[in-house]
Amino acid sequence: MTDSTGTPTTLSNIGVVMFTVADQDAALAFYTEKLGFEVRGDMRFGEHDEARWLEVAPPGSRARLALNPPRGGQPGGSAIGVETTDVLGEHARLKAVGGIDIDPEPMRTPGAPLMFMLRDPDGNHVVVVEAPPAP
Repeated sequence: MTDSTGTPTTLSNIGVVMFTVADQDAALAFYTEKLGFEVRGDMRFGEHDEARWLEVAPPGSRARLALNPPRGGQPGGSAIGVETTDVLGEHARLKAVGGIDIDPEPMRTPGAPLMFMLRDPDGNHVVVVEAPPAP
């Protein structure tokens, strides 16, 4: 792939998506305890270690989700999509976990895969979508 100057891009992967959260510890608990994500990074930085970089991801995922405190704005309002080969099973699992703001049932719209949405405690949206068939 080339850009508008005709130079080939060296970009090859979405590495980190960032959500703004009000409380990093509460967000960490939600994503690890409720959704089953794993911690990929948790470190302090800055002159006096006042900032915290926190990353989580589904097991096996190359992309990570950074959970950041607000910087001049309000938390929430972002969205990511995650894939599964078993939308119905994952919906049932998450409903059974409890404490998750989740759509009542998965839906399929014409031309779109089976999917449902859930919202984290800060109002960020996670769209759980049926993975496309392997080529």
